[in-house]
Amino acid sequence: MSSAKDFLELIQKSRKGKFKIYIGMSAGVGKTFRMLQEAQSLLRNGIDVKIGYVETHGREETVALVEGLPEIERKSVFYKGKNLEEMNLQAIINEHPEVVLVDELAHTNVEGSKNKKRWQDVLEILDNGINVISAMNIQHIESLNEEVKKITGVEVAERVPDKILALADEVVNIDLTADELLTRLKEGKIYKKEKIQTALSNFFQSGHILQLRELALKEVATHVERKVETEIKTENFKPIKFLACISSNEKIAKTIIRKTARLASYYNSPWTVLYIQKPSENPEKIALDKQRYLINNFNLAQELGAKVVRIKESSVHNGILEYVIAHNITTVCIGKPHARFWQRLLGYSWIYTLMNRLNERQIDIIILS
Repeated sequence: MSSAKDFLELIQKSRKGKFKIYIGMSAGVGKTFRMLQEAQSLLRNGIDVKIGYVETHGREETVALVEGLPEIERKSVFYKGKNLEEMNLQAIINEHPEVVLVDELAHTNVEGSKNKKRWQDVLEILDNGINVISAMNIQHIESLNEEVKKITGVEVAERVPDKILALADEVVNIDLTADELLTRLKEGKIYKKEKIQTALSNFFQSGHILQLRELALKEVATHVERKVETEIKTENFKPIKFLACISSNEKIAKTIIRKTARLASYYNSPWTVLYIQKPSENPEKIALDKQRYLINNFNLAQELGAKVVRIKESSVHNGILEYVIAHNITTVCIGKPHARFWQRLLGYSWIYTLMNRLNERQIDIIILS
């Protein structure tokens, strides 16, 4: 039974604001643009949405989208002889809009601010029950710092811890091809004319962009996977896990491995190849050619991304069942039995027993020919 503390945490979690992050491989892909488009749509639908902090970088198409959106006045801070504008955290909490836009999540606040980083401000806003839409570039993620440095040769100083992304209810990747991004840059849609050549020679090299794009796509895919694993764990939902059951028959085993690999790839699921070694197939009893075929098939399975498991068991169906139960397998793939196999009552009985046991546990069985 849950304790009072657990229940309190549940209540507090439900009171927290929802958090959405637009992420992209670099500046200029359109994160702020999309964030403002969404805000305009929310406003039209009667949602109390306000700008907490948005950086348009003087881009015409982005500036046009700010029009008509209510803005919470920024805070003016005098620092090192200059007047700087910062997001006004307290004003956002006091005004308490339903949704607030907070751009540039990795930003470091001016010395003397309540929080050192803008992402810490966002956590406070969420704790106050305000929904936040934010944006950031892939190079600002803490765990990717070294990879980004290897790709671009630049160490990014402003970083966001990975836990912030894990907290987000939604992470949206704003994706552009390298060619589209470079076209936008050359057309002056990202930086002013005098900065374009420097950008092309440094950060905006085609090879850099392709690698950063891959990082961004992987990051969002990982986020979705994590959400599925942690938040959709209901009794009716189990992440798909394939088990390919093979024998020492070379051709049938190869077919099962290849077809299961395709299924696992389609569902982006982990998969295992299981070989039940009966006493008659002990290394000292099994024919050398069969042993060689087995090893080749194990190698093939590993190359295709499977985990390979060999279990010594006299009963094939017991070996499969035990593994399925112990490892939460959802889908079992087996080869189509030979005609002679069906004629042998003993042979028929093990597959019949296995199918019944799997059916009782609502585990799918796929017979591959």
